[in-house]
Amino acid sequence: MSFLFTGPMCNLHNLIIIKGEVEIALKDIRLRLISELMKDSRRSDRDLAKAIGTSQPTVTRVRTMLEKEGYIREYTIIPDFRQVGYELVALTFANLKRGITPEELQIVRKKGREMEQKTAFQSVMILRGIGLGHELVLASFHEDYSSFMEFLRMIKQFPFVDTSSVESFMISLADEHYRYLTFSTLARHLLTLKKEKK
Repeated sequence: MSFLFTGPMCNLHNLIIIKGEVEIALKDIRLRLISELMKDSRRSDRDLAKAIGTSQPTVTRVRTMLEKEGYIREYTIIPDFRQVGYELVALTFANLKRGITPEELQIVRKKGREMEQKTAFQSVMILRGIGLGHELVLASFHEDYSSFMEFLRMIKQFPFVDTSSVESFMISLADEHYRYLTFSTLARHLLTLKKEKK
């Protein structure tokens, strides 16, 4: 039997569930649930409860909390990209033009969102960071090389992108690779984070 203790002093981070004689912190349940969902999000709450050692109602409550708080952004699949028609994966690096203001950066983001709604945009990730002499990275899938070149043309027309800085690293999906895109390995690593922080 499981009991969920709540009250004015309890929040999502310090709720404790008692199961028999073992105390399981909700944070631990959340991490284990996220890990299991990353491995296979099709599983029922009952199956997930068995996998993490708690009750089905607890899994349902915790999953709902994780969705509401944005820990779970979406449920999706990872197809065999080659079988569905993609030949290339590209990592494209770029810089913004110097002197871009925060307001102009907001305009760039807004235009990017508008572009995504109007066209079938093949980029799966656009992030700002630092390294390799660049501050933007885009990960994208392409049917063929001409599709990739059209993508590059579109990126170079984007306002505030320094066109001289655009460089790409392309991966052929026809080649044999060590590991294709998967979240299963990351799901296992996620569980090591809690051990390292103790």
